[in-house]
Amino acid sequence: MKLINFKGFYHALGKKKFLEFILFSFFLFFFFGPLMNLVMLAFGDSYMYPTFIPSTFSLKWWGFVLSQKNLVGSIVLSFIVAITTTVVSMLICLPAAYAFARYEFPLKKMFLFSFLLTNAFPKMGLYVTIGILFYKLHLMGTFAGVIIIHLINTMMYMTWIPAGAFSNVHQQQEEAARDMGASPLQTFFHVTLPMAMPGILVAGIFTFLSSMEEAQGTLLVGVPNYKTIPVVMYSVIFDYPATAGAVFSIILILPTIILLLLLRKSMGTNALAKSFKMK
Repeated sequence: MKLINFKGFYHALGKKKFLEFILFSFFLFFFFGPLMNLVMLAFGDSYMYPTFIPSTFSLKWWGFVLSQKNLVGSIVLSFIVAITTTVVSMLICLPAAYAFARYEFPLKKMFLFSFLLTNAFPKMGLYVTIGILFYKLHLMGTFAGVIIIHLINTMMYMTWIPAGAFSNVHQQQEEAARDMGASPLQTFFHVTLPMAMPGILVAGIFTFLSSMEEAQGTLLVGVPNYKTIPVVMYSVIFDYPATAGAVFSIILILPTIILLLLLRKSMGTNALAKSFKMK
């Protein structure tokens, strides 16, 4: 087998293009390498170090994971919690996002920055502190307690991204609607909201997916009454850390891929990119 002539390849591409090719290759390796290893673990029957590819492939571990008695219930619960979290987060955060985009008030930047604080601390330490408060408020082991924990992790998405989307709607367009006799509510629902919808949908999907993957807070607050997919995964991978964990990971990845593909197909890449821009 003839090896690639890297010297000729380098001269054919040129110095700049060759460096871009090397950087892109490293990106593909570090991005897709773990995913390929995950797939091989999930479908590999015998996968022992130092072999790079499993010696045999099978659906044995899929059968093991799918045979868990509480798997279907945990999947249904995960979707219920994620949908509820997304809806409640929209009701709470969208008015705040609109206020951040349209109005000037004291300490505006500090309040906007405060939504990042929940991601600035180690999650388990934060959850233990919250757990103490929840215990005093009788929220441990309740559906409301689980939703609040998920909201704490997702409010950043539902505030920052829609605020950027609202700020990209030109006020002249709102003023034109008002000049035509539209009320403030009519202007918002027929002009502002449709134009900001790409950003709101992006925030909604990020909120939904973040809620689907949240495990530590649900484990601390919801167990034993509420066990979502990540919580069930924790309990299973203690005994089968690599193989069963890979299957659960693929199950959790599938909604992400499907939602992102649908969003990209329905709105386009440019609309998604504009959703993150904040003036």
